[in-house]
Amino acid sequence: MLFSMANKGHYCLFLLLVTFSLCVYHSEQLQSSHTQTLLRIQQLLNFPSSLSNWNNSTDFCNTDSNSSFTVVCYEDTITQLHIIGQRKNPTPLPKNFSIDSFVTTLAKLSTLKVLTLVSLGIWGPLPGKIARLSSLEIVNMSSNHLYGSIPMELSSLTNLQTLILDENMFSDQLPIWIDLLSALTVLSLKHNLFNGSLPNSLGSLENLRILSLSHNRLYGVVPDLSHLRNLQVLELDGNAFGPLFPKLGNKLVTLVLRDNKFRSGIPDEMSSYYQLERFDISSNTFVGPFQPALLSLPSIGYLNISQNKLTGMLFENLSCNSKLEVVDLSSNLLTGSLPKCLVSNSSDRIRTVLYGRNCLETMNQNQQPPPFCHTEALAVGILPDTKKHKKQVSKVVLTLGIVGGALGGVALLLLILFIVRRGNGRSKMKNPPTRLISENAASGYTSKLLSDARYISQTKKFGALGLPNYRSLSLEEIEAATNNFDTASLMGEDSYGEMYKGQLKNGSFVVIRCIKMKKRYSTQNFMHHMELISKLRHRHLVSALGHCFECSLEDSSVSKIFLVFEYIPNGTLRSWTSDGHTGKSLNWTQRIGASIGVAKGIQFLHTGIVPGVYSNNIKIEDVLLDHSLVAKITSYNLPLLSNIGKVRHGNSSKHSGINKSGKHEDKCDIYDFGVILLELILGRTIKTTNDAEAFKDLLQASLGADEDARRSIVDQAIRKACLDQSLKTMMEICVRCLIKEPAERPSIEDVLWNLQFAAQVQDAWRGDSQSSEGSPGSPLDPQRMSFH
Repeated sequence: MLFSMANKGHYCLFLLLVTFSLCVYHSEQLQSSHTQTLLRIQQLLNFPSSLSNWNNSTDFCNTDSNSSFTVVCYEDTITQLHIIGQRKNPTPLPKNFSIDSFVTTLAKLSTLKVLTLVSLGIWGPLPGKIARLSSLEIVNMSSNHLYGSIPMELSSLTNLQTLILDENMFSDQLPIWIDLLSALTVLSLKHNLFNGSLPNSLGSLENLRILSLSHNRLYGVVPDLSHLRNLQVLELDGNAFGPLFPKLGNKLVTLVLRDNKFRSGIPDEMSSYYQLERFDISSNTFVGPFQPALLSLPSIGYLNISQNKLTGMLFENLSCNSKLEVVDLSSNLLTGSLPKCLVSNSSDRIRTVLYGRNCLETMNQNQQPPPFCHTEALAVGILPDTKKHKKQVSKVVLTLGIVGGALGGVALLLLILFIVRRGNGRSKMKNPPTRLISENAASGYTSKLLSDARYISQTKKFGALGLPNYRSLSLEEIEAATNNFDTASLMGEDSYGEMYKGQLKNGSFVVIRCIKMKKRYSTQNFMHHMELISKLRHRHLVSALGHCFECSLEDSSVSKIFLVFEYIPNGTLRSWTSDGHTGKSLNWTQRIGASIGVAKGIQFLHTGIVPGVYSNNIKIEDVLLDHSLVAKITSYNLPLLSNIGKVRHGNSSKHSGINKSGKHEDKCDIYDFGVILLELILGRTIKTTNDAEAFKDLLQASLGADEDARRSIVDQAIRKACLDQSLKTMMEICVRCLIKEPAERPSIEDVLWNLQFAAQVQDAWRGDSQSSEGSPGSPLDPQRMSFH
């Protein structure tokens, strides 16, 4: 037995030695294989100086790394290979260099995860067989001479996180299959020859953090990138993108749109990009107002808006972020005074400040004469002041009167004055002041400028919401959010079902609408509606967050639909007017801002999705204010409810004038918006269309009267704090919205232009006037809103 045990012991030892020997042999064989592969790569690259020390005895896994060459191994397999040549004097490759042979050899390093081949003079079309390196996570082949298109085989590299192909000669369009690289976080294709428009699939790379496409031949509208929640760097300079400002997420740190063909406006949402450090939109044709709030963004360090057509008035008391190092405002249409925070030596950090070729009140840096910016401002909807024109007319009338008196005597003079006054009175009745805005615009705008105006309104219709992705919720989540539909959570009830206030697991408050089905449908019947509802997202709409189907156990048909919306805490817009009976009231500037918000919401409903959503019958109580007093439309014509039966709350507008064919269907909402403006101006509740007509006539009459007469009819809370020019503009656009004939009502773009003009002149006055209690510039007004 002892002999047997001894034999077994020797046998086990023998097996152990054999196994160890095989492992060593396999390791040596593997090492030898990798060595031969790397030496072959050295040969194909024509023995560059950075690889001059390679030979058969080199232990690549234990070689000291340097700036030109690094190999990283894991368990005797090469996982990283970095070879960087000399950029200024690269080793030339032989004429018989074959990139196909090179990549075939490279593919033998099958365990590679990181591959860096920079400035090696590699030339030729990138072979698809590079995808044989199926474990690749990072690829950097910049500063070579690669050309052609990106091979489709790369789409199989599902682990690829970084793709850098800068400074090559790649051409053709960006592949539409780019979204198959779902793990991609960095995509850099700078300084190539890519052409065509960008694929919409680019907007599906949800993990993307860096997207750099600078200096190519790309053009067209930038696809919707607002779903790229992690995007921090976007560089599109040196292309021909445009005309609309791209739709983006609000986590950007670097945004460079320099040297393109953008000709829209800067979205209002840019002033909430709190992580933005570098913002460069120079050398485009951006129009519309410059937002001074960009100067004070908490992270901004570089701001360049030069060589555009941006308008607006600057003031000395504007604030700047202390991190600003470079500011370039030159070659725009800016007026006013240079902010003190930008004046030389006012800050040690601001190293460069350029503001030449504007119309600023300074003798420095070659300013344009004021009429230059005043004339050019017509391109962005800033209308000329008519006071001077009226003065000139009055002088002509006076001169004619004097001449008439000299020629015809006192009697004839009195007769002429009587006729002139009577004629002026009739003229005011026939041609009310509400036409002044459109007449001035028509005489000053070219067709191109009007086209640019439409582009501005289009780009502003989308907002960076910061809302979670729209999703399908379970019935358990709905029950938990409402405490099993506790009556304490019930907010109200209508013909479609109940409305509940709820709280999701993440702590956010929501409003849940329960729609009871009267007919039996399957869930498939509603999926198209849910898709449309999921797209109705905008800063000025109460947006849907998700839905839930409750199905019958008998036939799986839908018995209830739960629609989940964001909860807006600050009550209705009506509750913030003097007639709201809550003791709180918006000032004039905030009322203009709320009206702009409602107009943008309506514009999105009309143009943001296809088909547009019209006849929304929006009332002032259907507009809610969030914690920042941003206006959001809560009741609009949802496609789902439209299918079940049109949602109607209250009486429809009798003067909507929409016929059965749907002609001028967008003008119904314009009329309803006019009623909202009426209530904001007067501070009174408009209950019927007869009330609206009577108060419209009151506004019409006041426009032909003096300033005191106008102020006497507006809401007492704002009577002393609104600039007359701003008030007149609001009254004029309100009257135009309430015209009985739909075809004569203004477009939503026209409405927005005039509201923004009213906001701009009011804001300029706030900056110039002394603050007093209750005035728009008062320090007692902590919730000031910005509309630039």
